[in-house]
Amino acid sequence: MNDIDRQYLNKGIDNFKQTKILVIGDIVLDQFIWGKVSRISPEAPVPVVEVEHETTMLGGDANVVNNLASLGGKVLLCGVVGDDSPGREIISKLHELNVDVSGMAIEHDRPTSVKTRIIAHAQQVVRYDRETRISLKSEIIRDFLNLILEQKEDLSGIIVSDYGKGVVSRELMNGVKSVISDCDFPVTVDPNVKNFPLYKDVTIITPNHNQAGEIAGREIDNEEDLENVGKNLLNNNRCRALLITRGKDGMTLFEEEGRVTHIKSVAREVYDVTGAGDTVIATLTLGIAAGLDIKSAAYLSNLAAGIVVGEVGTSTVKINNLKELIANHV
Repeated sequence: MNDIDRQYLNKGIDNFKQTKILVIGDIVLDQFIWGKVSRISPEAPVPVVEVEHETTMLGGDANVVNNLASLGGKVLLCGVVGDDSPGREIISKLHELNVDVSGMAIEHDRPTSVKTRIIAHAQQVVRYDRETRISLKSEIIRDFLNLILEQKEDLSGIIVSDYGKGVVSRELMNGVKSVISDCDFPVTVDPNVKNFPLYKDVTIITPNHNQAGEIAGREIDNEEDLENVGKNLLNNNRCRALLITRGKDGMTLFEEEGRVTHIKSVAREVYDVTGAGDTVIATLTLGIAAGLDIKSAAYLSNLAAGIVVGEVGTSTVKINNLKELIANHV
């Protein structure tokens, strides 16, 4: 993409600190159990992991928040945690990032979602999840919408981070669109397959390659399949753009004027895609909110994704990392 301007990208990055992004969606605590494998269990043909240490990180839309904060944006978070130890840990971590958590709700009958990954020799051995997928109560949705109404004059964009845990619903999406109908800022969505019909008329949606094929009901085996699926999803949802992330193959951007742009990955090696979608949606939204056109913002998000997939576990990108990649790749 030699039509991307280095100075233009850097100017956009410098404007990140002037943005305020509201993130709404499913909050998760990511737990990592690190160890090593030296034998197979005598009880079953599975590896025995000798645990060395454990770490926890913000996950789900809280990892989107983490990425936004790491890149210098101001953040307001709407989401739900349980009245439990993981929920309190999430809130503590968000306070450390100076994130506005006035939009968070605590539900006493809903456990905080926790994803536990067991990692041995830099490879994920297994993951297990603890969660309850139930829809939000209408009064919590009303609280979210009232907060957006109060804050919308100060917002630069909204990210919907849908992990399918029950926060995103037709009631919520219709309410958000109604509240911000007079606003001109971007609304971006990191989607869940089952909720895809809810995202009509947003600015941009960022499904991965597998999600796009599942939503369209067809296999994506080649570039022709990819382009047909992308164009159909874009037209059916009436959004300005669709960005399909493709792992080691980079990403492909579909715009409403019919333009299709393939963006090659800059990742040297792909160790772990955990949280890469969160990095993409955060960087993409910041870019658009900071004044970049959609294609340049997508290119920037591809650079950011190239950083996080080269590390094991959930990770974030900093401004100096992005600027270094721009210097090397633009």
